[in-house]
Amino acid sequence: MTVDIDKTAGPEDTPPAGPEAIKAIPVRHYGRYVSAVIAIALLVSVIYAFSQGKINWGAIPDYFFDDRIINGVLKTLLLTVLSMLIGVVGGVLLAVMRLSKNPVTSSIAWFYIWFFRGTPVLVQLVVWFNLGLVFTYINLGPIYKDYWSSFMTPLLTALLGLGLNEAAYMAEICRAGLLSVDEGQTEASHALGMSHSKTLRRIVIPQAMRVIVPPTGNEVINMLKTTSLVAVIQYSELFRVAQDIGQTSGAPAEMLFLAAAWYLLLTSVFSVGQYYLERYYARGSSRTLPATPFQKIKANMLSLGRPRGGNA
Repeated sequence: MTVDIDKTAGPEDTPPAGPEAIKAIPVRHYGRYVSAVIAIALLVSVIYAFSQGKINWGAIPDYFFDDRIINGVLKTLLLTVLSMLIGVVGGVLLAVMRLSKNPVTSSIAWFYIWFFRGTPVLVQLVVWFNLGLVFTYINLGPIYKDYWSSFMTPLLTALLGLGLNEAAYMAEICRAGLLSVDEGQTEASHALGMSHSKTLRRIVIPQAMRVIVPPTGNEVINMLKTTSLVAVIQYSELFRVAQDIGQTSGAPAEMLFLAAAWYLLLTSVFSVGQYYLERYYARGSSRTLPATPFQKIKANMLSLGRPRGGNA
């Protein structure tokens, strides 16, 4: 038997030629270019409009780190932290009362939330500040007795007005977080002999934090900006100090821009903190944690050196 051998064939160990690389051509999105041009045009128009006004921009850096401004910033931060502390503690308590099977406690919690959410926070601040027109003394029996004007200081008025109002909103946020936890876990913990309070501390609240933290972060940022309302009750926070400096320096608009810049700076810092806090409580709920801002910047910087449509 004779076998024909193809002399043109290559060696047996030569691998077959692979498929040709696909030349990917990115799709051009002309709508993005048009929208970018429109956005830049609007931004330039706004900048041009402000440049026509008689604004002393040099006054902003001159007063940006003024001692009075820094003191106002510190008071704003103090008021934000203390008001949110009152709001969070009161919100958790009201949420537990609202979910209670006791009709008296649940009704009290419902009425509190209904009242403080239904009235403007500015009205509440003014009411607290003017209660001295109704009560001459505050008399708590043998515990405390003093003139109302001496007791209700601007700081205490601000804390009561902001903190009690915030507690109503935090109560609904906490209630939503507690309801997000499956009831079977509570029943299982009770079957193991855990008390109701221990079940809340060790089982329910840690899992509810994933739902509670994001809106709470928004409430903190909102509280930081809402502190500007206490200027009407003569508390010297950032906005009130900026107004006072603007009246004495002859640059009222510039000082308002300065206050806005400080609020933007503080809210930006709080936003970064909120992001990392949400990322911390996201552990276990997702397979991969979201990238941090620094990781995103690093990934974008590395992608700049790669050719489009191909590998590095």
